[in-house]
Amino acid sequence: MRAWLQRFMSGRYGSDAFGNFLCVVSLICLVLGLFVGIFYYIGLALLIYTYFRMLSRNVSKRYAENQMFLQKSAGVRAKFARFKQRFALRKTYRYFSCPRCKQQIRVPKSRGRISITCPKCGTQFIKKT
Repeated sequence: MRAWLQRFMSGRYGSDAFGNFLCVVSLICLVLGLFVGIFYYIGLALLIYTYFRMLSRNVSKRYAENQMFLQKSAGVRAKFARFKQRFALRKTYRYFSCPRCKQQIRVPKSRGRISITCPKCGTQFIKKT
């Protein structure tokens, strides 16, 4: 069975970031479709399109679609990555904004009151860590 599946998928595009996004959105729409009927059909159409992309043999076109999705979603993905990093480092660092230029500055926690110098504009301000 595994060899058959490998032969079947040979030359086909498979899964990528855009396909994963479409799959999640389609599942959300299918769940919302339990309450509002139109979302069921939207979710079903997205799921069919997701499988179409996975089984497509036009690899160059699917790759171009994925690259366009990655370019358009780069800002949102970067914000989530920054949030994830800040959340992971929340026990060891504090983040402050420069009062002049609004640059985000990371300083170690538990240092008491310290003078912070903004690396961008040189403004000094005192904060408690």
